[in-house]
Amino acid sequence: MGLVEEAHNVKIVGSGNQTIVLAHGFGTDQSVWKHLVPHLLDDYRVILFDNIGAGTTNPDYFDFERYSTLEGYAYDVIAILEELRVQSCIFVGHSVSAMIGAIASITRPDLFTKLVAISASPRYLNDTDYYGGFEQEEIQKLFEAMQSNYKAWCDGFAPLVVGGDMETMAVQEFSRTLFNMRPDISLSVAQTIFQSDMRHLLHHVTIPCHIIQSMKDLAVPVVVSEYLHQNLGGQSIVEVMQTDGHLPQLSSPDIVIPVLLRHIRFSIAT
Repeated sequence: MGLVEEAHNVKIVGSGNQTIVLAHGFGTDQSVWKHLVPHLLDDYRVILFDNIGAGTTNPDYFDFERYSTLEGYAYDVIAILEELRVQSCIFVGHSVSAMIGAIASITRPDLFTKLVAISASPRYLNDTDYYGGFEQEEIQKLFEAMQSNYKAWCDGFAPLVVGGDMETMAVQEFSRTLFNMRPDISLSVAQTIFQSDMRHLLHHVTIPCHIIQSMKDLAVPVVVSEYLHQNLGGQSIVEVMQTDGHLPQLSSPDIVIPVLLRHIRFSIAT
């Protein structure tokens, strides 16, 4: 196993000529894909990995400067694909990883046949003529809460983001992976994500993009999926699902898995 593979806990499962890369969002790890993976094993070679900073990775590998921008993560994706000698892949990115995949595809479009983006946002803060869902003061309060009592913050944040109470399996799961992160790393990652603005890069994304979104998502308003559709440089398609929450693949797998499989299997042109 190569250095990059080891650092990112890379797992390769399934058999097929086509490669699918599954990339998780903030506060989770590759386990967030547990409901989807069994449906891919017969037809695809599936690559799972953890972003550096996830609770499952070695915190010593987290470089605060490198990961102060999403580009740091995009270079990691390219490094994984190069180390595994992947010629091309379907990239399924959840939340921030959808943007990470988009950035990687600008640098190396040859490596990606398409991007399937779940709960993706190019910017979380509201701006003139743009509704991202958050004001700067709200984000600032979130950072302060993370710093003052990380465990309490996790317990409060998880139900809000997933949609449900602490009895819900998906909420417990997200709460667990979130709490597994080292608090200072989690804060740094949250700051990078919430302060990011990828709008200026969208027109450089030329690979086909499938944008999948929950009807109700605390972190990403539905209008954001339409904004992506209008501003991406290549072909794109939007599907808004009748689901609640930012991690629908975990909280509503019965609805989400068939939708994901459909977008993975079919191209926009067909």
